[in-house]
Amino acid sequence: MKAGPICDKINDELFARERRPPPAPYFLIERQMISLTVKIILLVIFFGSMIAVGLYCRRRATDVNGFVLGGRAVGPWLTAFAFGTSYFSAVIFVGYAGQFGWNFGVASTWIGLGNAFIGSLLPWAILGRRTRILTQHLGSRTMPDFFGLRYKSPAMKLVASAIVFLFLIPYTASLFNGLSRLFTMAFPGVDYSVCVIVMAALTGIYVIVGGYMATAVNDFIQGIIMLVGIVATIVAVLSVNGGLMGSLEKVVTEASAGGAEGWKFASFLGPDPLFLLFVVILTSLGTWGLPQMVGKFYAIRDEADIKKGTIISTFFAIVVAGGCYFLGGFARAFMTPVDGKPAGGFDNVVPTMLSGLPEILIAVVLVLVLSASMSTLSSLVLTSSSTITLDFIAPMAKKEMSEKKKMLIMRVFIAFFIVLSAVIAIIQAKSNVVFIAQLMGVSWGALSGAFLAPFLYGLYWKKTTRAGCFASFIFGVGMSILQLVKSLAGFSFGVPFLDNLVFRTSLHSGSIAMLCGLVIVPVVSLLSRKTRPDGVDEMFSCYDKKIEVSQKTSLID
Repeated sequence: MKAGPICDKINDELFARERRPPPAPYFLIERQMISLTVKIILLVIFFGSMIAVGLYCRRRATDVNGFVLGGRAVGPWLTAFAFGTSYFSAVIFVGYAGQFGWNFGVASTWIGLGNAFIGSLLPWAILGRRTRILTQHLGSRTMPDFFGLRYKSPAMKLVASAIVFLFLIPYTASLFNGLSRLFTMAFPGVDYSVCVIVMAALTGIYVIVGGYMATAVNDFIQGIIMLVGIVATIVAVLSVNGGLMGSLEKVVTEASAGGAEGWKFASFLGPDPLFLLFVVILTSLGTWGLPQMVGKFYAIRDEADIKKGTIISTFFAIVVAGGCYFLGGFARAFMTPVDGKPAGGFDNVVPTMLSGLPEILIAVVLVLVLSASMSTLSSLVLTSSSTITLDFIAPMAKKEMSEKKKMLIMRVFIAFFIVLSAVIAIIQAKSNVVFIAQLMGVSWGALSGAFLAPFLYGLYWKKTTRAGCFASFIFGVGMSILQLVKSLAGFSFGVPFLDNLVFRTSLHSGSIAMLCGLVIVPVVSLLSRKTRPDGVDEMFSCYDKKIEVSQKTSLID
C-alpha cells in the first residue's frame, strides 16, 4: 500500500527534526551567562567575607604582639587550620598533585599521608609545646629572632632574616602560578593578570588591617572550603570513569597504551619508590623548618589547645593533602602522554581532569584553590614583613623604634611583598622565565635545609653552638644554590652519585640538606664548644617551671 501525501509530509517532518541543527546561539549564551553569574557570586561572597573578617579583627592588631602573634591567645581550631592552610596551597593542588600523580600513580597518596603524619602530627607533638614555652620566655616573635636570642648572636639573626627574605619571595610568587590554568579554564577570555591583581589586593587588605588574627580566622573559613571542595571533587572525578575500580582500570589501560608498565601506576608503591621517598621527606619534614609554619606555635594559647590542635591539624592534612595526591593519582586516566609526559605539561593535568565537571563544581574548585593560595600567601607575607622589620630594620636603627612605627613599616612591607610577588608571577606566566621557575623550586629546600636542625636542637639540646647553626645555614643554602646553578646551566658533576641522586632534582637536594643538617649541627657543635652561648641553663629553666594542674591531667597526688 502506497503512502499518501499526508504520510509523506509527516515523514519529512520527522527527518527534519532528526537533522535539526543545535539550539540557537542565544541558548548557549544564556547558559554561559548563568554559569559566569554563579562563579562571580561565589567569588564576591568569598572575597567579601575575607575583607569583613579583616575589618573585624583590626582591634586585635593594635600593637606588634597582637599584629604578629594575635596576642599569643589563638585557640586550637584557628591555629590548626592556619597551620594546614599555610601548608597546602595551589602549588600542591595544581602543580604537585598533577606532577606526582602522573609520575607515581595512586601511590602518590603516600605523599599526602606523609604530609599528615610527618609534616603535621609530629611537628605539633615534638615542636609545638616547647616552641610556645621557650619563645615566650625569650620574648621571641619570629624565627630569626629566636636564633638571635637563643644563641645570643645578632649576626645569626641578620643572616637568618636575609635567608627568609631571599627565599620566601619566590615561594610567594609560585602561589599565583598554580591559579593560572584553573582561572583560564573557569573564565575563558579573561586575562590571568586580573586574577593575580585582585587576589593580591584583597589579601593585602585583610592582612594589613587585621594582622595575624585576621589571617587565622580567614584560614579557618578557607580551610572549611578546602575540606568540602576536595571531597566533592574526588567524588565527581572518580564518577567520570565509573567509580574507584573503573578509574583504576582506566589508569592501567592508558598508562600501558602510552608505553609504560601500567600496573605499577595502580600499585602500592608506584613505579619509582626511592624517588617517592624523597618527595615524602621534602614535602613532610620541610614544615619543621619553615618560619611561616613554626610561627603558628608561637601564637597558640595553652597546653590543652596544643593537644586539640594536633588532632585537628592531622585530620585536616589527611583529608586535604591525602585527597589532593589521591586525586592526582588518576591523571593518566584523563591525559595522553607526549614523549612520556602529559600534553601541556604537569600544570595542565589537574585542570584537564576537572574540565568536564559541572560548571557549579568548577566554581567550587576555583574558590577552593583561591582559598588555598590566599591562606598561604597571607601567612608568607606576614612572616616576611615581620622578619624584615623586627629582625633586620629595627636592630639597625640608631634609636629604639616605637610600636607604632614598627607596625607601619610592617604594613608597608606587606604591601611591597604582595606587589613584588604578583609582578614576578605575571612575568613568569607571560614570558616563562626559567630562572624564576627554578628559584621557586629550591625555596622550600633552602629554608628547611638551613633552619630545621638549628631550630630543633635549639629547643632540646643545651650544647648546640653558634658554629653548628651557621654550618647548617651554609650547607642548606649552599645545596640549594648548587641545585639552582646546575638546573639553569644544565651541567654535570661527572659523578653518578651527585648527578643521579644528590642533585637529581630540587626535591633530592632539599631532602638531603635537611637530613644532613640533623647530623651537621651536633657534630660541629661538639667540635666548637667555645661558640656555645652563655646562660643556656637559665633559658631552659622555663621548661622546669612548676605549675598546678587539675587531677584529670595528672593522677599523681
